Amino acid sequence: MQYQKPALVQGQQLKMNPQLYQSIQLMALPLQELKFRIEEELQVNPALEVVEDNSTVSLEDADQQTTEEQYEYFEDSSDPGITRTGYDDEASDNKRQFMEGALSKAETLHEHLEWQLKLQPISEKEFAIGDTLIQNLDDNGFYREPLDVLFEDEDMPMVQRMIEIVRSFEPIGVCVVDYRESLLVQAGFDESRPAAVDAILTDHLELLERDKHADIARKLKVEVEDVEEAREFIRTLTPFPGRLFSGDQVTYVIPDLMVVLRDSQFVIIMNEEEIPVLGVSDNFNDIGKDSQKDVKRFVRAKVKDARWFIQSIRQRNATLLKVARAIIEFQRDYFLKGAKYLVPLTLKDIAAEVGVHEATVSRITTSKYMQTEWGIYELKYFFTNSISGAGSTGSRFSKEGVKEIIREILEDEVTDRHLSDQGIADLLASRGIKLARRTVAKYRKELDIYSSYRR
Repeated sequence: MQYQKPALVQGQQLKMNPQLYQSIQLMALPLQELKFRIEEELQVNPALEVVEDNSTVSLEDADQQTTEEQYEYFEDSSDPGITRTGYDDEASDNKRQFMEGALSKAETLHEHLEWQLKLQPISEKEFAIGDTLIQNLDDNGFYREPLDVLFEDEDMPMVQRMIEIVRSFEPIGVCVVDYRESLLVQAGFDESRPAAVDAILTDHLELLERDKHADIARKLKVEVEDVEEAREFIRTLTPFPGRLFSGDQVTYVIPDLMVVLRDSQFVIIMNEEEIPVLGVSDNFNDIGKDSQKDVKRFVRAKVKDARWFIQSIRQRNATLLKVARAIIEFQRDYFLKGAKYLVPLTLKDIAAEVGVHEATVSRITTSKYMQTEWGIYELKYFFTNSISGAGSTGSRFSKEGVKEIIREILEDEVTDRHLSDQGIADLLASRGIKLARRTVAKYRKELDIYSSYRR
């Protein structure tokens, strides 16, 4: 007969308190997200205050800057201002809202096409079909779904008519299957195009990409000069016309660190201007001295949270600085000479040097950027595998360093004699870098460099 009885078991268990969890979270936050996290903590914790914030501008400076910008705007315009005896508040507000909307939002491809569709003298059904065609386009101007999925067979004649109308809109060349059809549509609107253009785009575009002009001329039974003339015309076309109205916005990276060389020594500069200096509010701390028991408990808890939050940020910055210093020591040749001198480096190497866990190094280097003489790079960029062996214990050549050497080789190659992947591998072997041909091809593709017959 089985039965249960109480028993004492001794064991160890790791529990993560809220403060430790907060510290780990702050360790992983990039600069911009850390600023938002600080703003959130300032709103929920009255014991926390900003001692100094270099990222803000005073009201006087802002007013002066605004005035100067307005003055320069009117001086640079054709109308330096108009004197009016009356002022229409409602009309001014409407105009301001319109201008703000017009200046802050770029017109998308779909909006631009729909605006042209509304100007066409067509029926409601034709408009509905045209609108469906436009909404089915991706950012390149190509179909997302096949037309037979969207329309019935009996509507296909009308669909074809609307396709021709939409293709005539600006930008010309949208409402097509792929870039080849887009080029054909664009060429069709130019009656002065060379005679060989249509045939080349239809059947010999791959040969044209490989500069096989003589082969194309032989197949089309034309002169090589005719093929070259057609090539120059095709170069004026846009293979992805929809991208002219791309709504993608540029994302700017703010470096967390900057490395400069001063007196033959590397100096690491923390970007402290983006992070406000925090402190514990003396006024809030004084509130709990002569207050009731509940108020004192509340004040002590908030002051403790504020001090822990400040300490977590300091620990984050200190760890970031230590990791960056270790990376610079391992990758000293890179910072002195450039990317092809990157050596193999792993998280384990840096963790052992700094004295923290590999997971901590992974968190502190994620989405953190360093400004160097060669550009701005994420800290993880400096961790690169060896081309053979495990990490830094393998070959002394890193993957990223070898890729830069391949880029340098191809940039210096003679224009009339392009190196094959095997030729690159042989040239690397002469420099002591042993790579298989397929590995060279893989690295070349990662560099977005065409093969020898397409270069």
